[in-house]
Amino acid sequence: MDNWDEIRTAYHVARLGTVSGAAEVLGVHHATVIRHIDALEGRLGVKLFQRHARGYTATEAGTDLLRVAQATEDQFNQLVGRIKGQGADVSGDLVVTSLASLSHSIAPMLVAFQRLYPGVKVRYLTGDRLFRLEYGEAHVAIRAGTVPDQPDNVVQSLASSRIGAYASRAYVDEYGLPEGPQDYADHRFIGPDNQNSRAPFYVWLRENVPEEAITFRCTDSHAADAALLSGAGIGFMDAVEAARHPGLVEVHPPRDEWAGPLWLVTHVDLHRTSKVQALVAFIKKHVSEEWC
Repeated sequence: MDNWDEIRTAYHVARLGTVSGAAEVLGVHHATVIRHIDALEGRLGVKLFQRHARGYTATEAGTDLLRVAQATEDQFNQLVGRIKGQGADVSGDLVVTSLASLSHSIAPMLVAFQRLYPGVKVRYLTGDRLFRLEYGEAHVAIRAGTVPDQPDNVVQSLASSRIGAYASRAYVDEYGLPEGPQDYADHRFIGPDNQNSRAPFYVWLRENVPEEAITFRCTDSHAADAALLSGAGIGFMDAVEAARHPGLVEVHPPRDEWAGPLWLVTHVDLHRTSKVQALVAFIKKHVSEEWC
């Protein structure tokens, strides 16, 4: 049969014995129930019910239909239960993406989340490429800069990065610290290989430090951090990460002009799933307690 609505109506009439009872369960008018029964009997060419004053009683054909419909209804309910169970389970693949520069902070956070939910398999994707949530490339994205405006995304403000300028103790022992902008030409700075970088602190670097003083350039934040810790010069680092390295000396404290807003982004189709909700809540709680 290609009309499940009529079969389902007949099933409830056979189960309850009355048109009014079936109409109430189905949320339809009793005339709709009668129309479905008449149409189904007409299509099958048999009587499914005996009509009498007390209601409807299934004929032998109606009883056969009842058994098939009952099995179908049970199987459908079991399927719904399995689907809901999967949605409520915090397990399986969980794909998170962010800039590589945030990995020092995000990776430990994901490890802590996985300890709470050992059934989760984390895939942490970093890089400058914008992973497309609408194509299922990631469940959760942590993005920096202007507010993401891709359609069908749920965007929440997460935090504001706190970026300072630092140097290693070995560098300071050799070169000292600049007392002001007039000393920048006498120092060595770490900058980006991409001289058009839009990172606020690198924009400041281009505008305030002579180009010849930028003596070590890197393509990514991991290399820049390694160069900074190795004494290549004065470089930039998130204050949370810098605090993990007691050998670093603060050259300039974090400045508002170097900061960038961070956004927690999910796709509307996955936003309400249990594992995404669990991770979003965990990240927000962790950031509020550890970063702010």
